[in-house]
Amino acid sequence: MIHYSCDRCKQTIDSQQDLRYTVRIEAQAAMEPVDSLTDEDRDYLLEIHEVLERLDDVESELVSEDIYQRQRYDLCSECYQKFISNPVGAELPSHVGFSQN
Repeated sequence: MIHYSCDRCKQTIDSQQDLRYTVRIEAQAAMEPVDSLTDEDRDYLLEIHEVLERLDDVESELVSEDIYQRQRYDLCSECYQKFISNPVGAELPSHVGFSQN
């Protein structure tokens, strides 16, 4: 039997009784293309082929962790609810209460 634990709180997740959420995060650098070629001069198939070759080359410096990352996390129900309410971890504004003067 495979044992799961929450990657956030480290709590054991019983796969027979508890829900386990899998969160996959994919991040890639977004670079603006250089428009030196006209659309007629571009060979799109060649460009796709070159990108796929670089992705296959694990040692390639062009596809480093700064350019592309893919990660996977297992979360328990409680941690999933916290994640889904604030997925990018933005600081939430604190509620300031004012008197009814």
